[in-house]
Amino acid sequence: MRKILRAAAVGAACTTLSLTSAVAQATPGGPGVTGKVLDQRTIGNRDYILRQVTIPPGQGTGWHYHDGTLYAYVKQGTLSHFDATCASDGVYDQGSSLKEPSGANHAHLGQNRGTTDVVLEVLYVLPHGAPFAEDAPNPGCTFQ
Repeated sequence: MRKILRAAAVGAACTTLSLTSAVAQATPGGPGVTGKVLDQRTIGNRDYILRQVTIPPGQGTGWHYHDGTLYAYVKQGTLSHFDATCASDGVYDQGSSLKEPSGANHAHLGQNRGTTDVVLEVLYVLPHGAPFAEDAPNPGCTFQ
């Protein structure tokens, strides 16, 4: 529970939109992209899941969106994030926090363009039983 509260505090401090955190396979996600559940609780009709996501150098998450809000902390590396207009909507270095809103209108892609793993601690606040991510097609960007 302490981990969830820590992640919630990070999320409450977030004021910027970004990040991808879950491994989505729509475009598909790159080889070696992994996620590990660290803690999980259900309160009412919401699942609160703390997860560590690792993105190796040169890899990305694939295009996707989430059914709930995500709050993330970049524990290691630098995450490059792109929205459905193919524009960068943030580059997040180690120590950065970010927030990602819910819904298909917030499809996005996260990439590791650096030389070390990107490691994220992500708090998912999802409707009970929802998947970590929903697949989304590449919106026409020349990169994946």
